[in-house]
Amino acid sequence: MTEFDPGAVRAFRFLTCGLDPATGEARLGYAFDDGPELVEVIRFPGAPFALGGARATAVERALRLLHLIAGVSYYKAAVPPEIRIEAYDIDAETAELLASVYENGLGEFAYRNGISLRGKIRFPVRASGLKALPQEALAPVGGPSGPTTSASRALVAIGGGKDSLVSIEALRAVGVAQTVAWVGGSPLIAACAARTGLPTMNITRALSPLLFDLNRRGALNGHIPVTAVNSAILVLAALLHGHDQVVFSNERSASYGSLIPGTGEVNHQWSKGWDFERAFARHVRRNVAADLRYYSLLRPFSELAVARQFARLDHYDQFFSSCNRNFHLLGERPAQRWCGVCPKCHFVFLALAPFMPKPRLVAIFGRNLLDEPEQAPGFDALMEYRDHKPFECVGEGRESRAAMDVLADSPAWREDALVRRYAREIRPQLEASERGLAPLLEPSDDHGIPEGLWERLRAHFGA
Repeated sequence: MTEFDPGAVRAFRFLTCGLDPATGEARLGYAFDDGPELVEVIRFPGAPFALGGARATAVERALRLLHLIAGVSYYKAAVPPEIRIEAYDIDAETAELLASVYENGLGEFAYRNGISLRGKIRFPVRASGLKALPQEALAPVGGPSGPTTSASRALVAIGGGKDSLVSIEALRAVGVAQTVAWVGGSPLIAACAARTGLPTMNITRALSPLLFDLNRRGALNGHIPVTAVNSAILVLAALLHGHDQVVFSNERSASYGSLIPGTGEVNHQWSKGWDFERAFARHVRRNVAADLRYYSLLRPFSELAVARQFARLDHYDQFFSSCNRNFHLLGERPAQRWCGVCPKCHFVFLALAPFMPKPRLVAIFGRNLLDEPEQAPGFDALMEYRDHKPFECVGEGRESRAAMDVLADSPAWREDALVRRYAREIRPQLEASERGLAPLLEPSDDHGIPEGLWERLRAHFGA
């Protein structure tokens, strides 16, 4: 097996992309220098699709956007100095969005690999590139009416965790028709989706087998902005199926990263953050489909506010899981949905504990994580005590400190080993302002939820 030398690669090439409306299969082509073509295949259910006029234009533009964003999975294998786009041109606005997605979305990847990407990722701009189309050329391609009316149709991303289930039930409560959608073959997500009782859409994504070969031969590897990729996939799916909203469930804490001494902020979940959401939503409206709304339903809320809302539901207790080890290691639906030792398990347990009866929470996890002294370092990292926030999709340190503070005063929890340790060692070091739960439950004004819908959702959340 010949070694792959990332440093020897000079250019990353975007080749052709295409969608067969008869089969719903999209093919995205890439290459390094003069090497073999790496082809990713994404399959959208529901074919054949009748495409014409403004709808066909929007689908083509969404396909190109997907091609460009999904390329991050391949570009990272070598991070070469030059990027070439060979089948079409892009304008400066698109290039700016892509540079931001690649640079910020690969922040953790760059940190772990000891490389710097700041200012080094440049997408080629040509005067004949993709331009924003006039409104009349873009609309209507989605649903029959505006995104806040009863005729709206939302395509809602489901990930198998508490957040997307909160969004789904909130939209159901305010009467928005929805289809729940996911990318990949996770049995756990499929079971959660079926539990909603709503229409479902399972999209499959097959990375090029050659990428895994490059990884075995020495390619650079690491975390990518997968939410950005899935956002582009769902935008294309929405256009193919006539939905006028694409809804994710990223809360406001996703905008805050881990503070690394000597490095600064590195955000594991940058593409779940507000900066990405604003930029991507604006690009979709200006360049793909003017009547297609992309937003996160939970953006105004903290993780703790979402946990409080989820605790009001019990329909999914034995179905949901936020533990990423399920998705990394288990091909079949796992008997145990929570590993109990990863940052996601730690945080979800801690976030739900102030709002959920203790027997119910322990039954969900199968154990009491806060009464296991050996788990102290994991919870310390969540509270940013002697460690930085983990590279995971978890809440802010102040949220974890506030949740633990509530438990320290709770008769049900205060005798557990890690809660007693918090009260003894950590609480005395905190300012009173760091210990309040109420301010963290207030919604923010920074969100992209359509105005009419937001007023109904705000009432539903009791905010």
